[in-house]
Amino acid sequence: MGTVQYRVEPNPLTKPVSYKLRFMPKQTAGYDELAAAVGKDTGMTAEQAKAFLQSTVKNIREMLCNGIQVTLEEALTFCPSLSGRLNSPDDPLPPIDELVRISVSATRPFVQYVQQNVSLERVSTEEKAPSILSTADTTLELNNVLNPDGVLRLTGSNLLFDKSKPDCRCVIAGTQSGSTTQSQFAGISDGEILLVPHIPAQAHPWNNEYTVSITTRYTEHGSLRTGIYGRKLRTPLTVDLAAAGASGAGILTGSEDAAHVRVTSYTASATERLRIQVDSSLQENMLAFRLIAMQDGGAVGAMVPVVENGEFTLPGFAGSAVSDMIIAVDNYAALRTMIRNNYDGRLVDILDVVV
Repeated sequence: MGTVQYRVEPNPLTKPVSYKLRFMPKQTAGYDELAAAVGKDTGMTAEQAKAFLQSTVKNIREMLCNGIQVTLEEALTFCPSLSGRLNSPDDPLPPIDELVRISVSATRPFVQYVQQNVSLERVSTEEKAPSILSTADTTLELNNVLNPDGVLRLTGSNLLFDKSKPDCRCVIAGTQSGSTTQSQFAGISDGEILLVPHIPAQAHPWNNEYTVSITTRYTEHGSLRTGIYGRKLRTPLTVDLAAAGASGAGILTGSEDAAHVRVTSYTASATERLRIQVDSSLQENMLAFRLIAMQDGGAVGAMVPVVENGEFTLPGFAGSAVSDMIIAVDNYAALRTMIRNNYDGRLVDILDVVV
């Protein structure tokens, strides 16, 4: 057996600082690599093994479409999963692409085999690799914002890569779905990358959470090195209740199929871009919501404490065209966990409120 490589990295989302283990893939195996291994076990040619694997995947897909759960004994289980919210039992179903997902899980014997046979190898933190330390939208001048109408600045070390090489790239990926290799750069250097972001679509309008990574090779025959920014980036959300319908517009959510929070109503004299901020109290089980201006240090609305699911009214702030906004918190527990674990206690969405 070989080894599974990992690196110890500081976790920037925790205070005091803690450390996390990051799996470091040696390479990515696909049909060709798996077919070669199957061929050795079965006596098939690589072409026969690849055709067999592709046929297996095709037939699993067909079985799932026919409502059949596929369990490969001591390996993997595939089954359709349904995610949707109905206000009454007789409501029409959401669109299929919002409702149906596929769940793939490893069986306990499969996991136990890997646990019993794997060896771990620590990779030196001094090994050269891309390190993205901060991201900012240069148009809005806000950190960790992915603005489709702006320029994204990545800063850090060892970021230089050759975009003309197919295995060297900068990738923006949605946490729910979608991944796009970036192609429009204003500058690439060791310490800074400027790019016009091409943002992949995700499954739901409230899935506005993304990751950014750099993959490069420092020498002609060196191994690929990938650095992933430790924080999530979020895109502005359009809040247009006329277009969203009776259920409202989802906000403040991660990769989930159902929004944690929905905007259900607002009073506004004009279309406006603003921010909604949620803080998680470490001392008590409470979230604090408020509307705030786009400029850091600008006007803020009154804080509204929330301790459970329900509807809440957020007051506007001085100078805002939005005098109030009504939100429905549908999954308080999941929202609080996400903010504490992934956002260092504070989550902010940019909202384009449409009149």
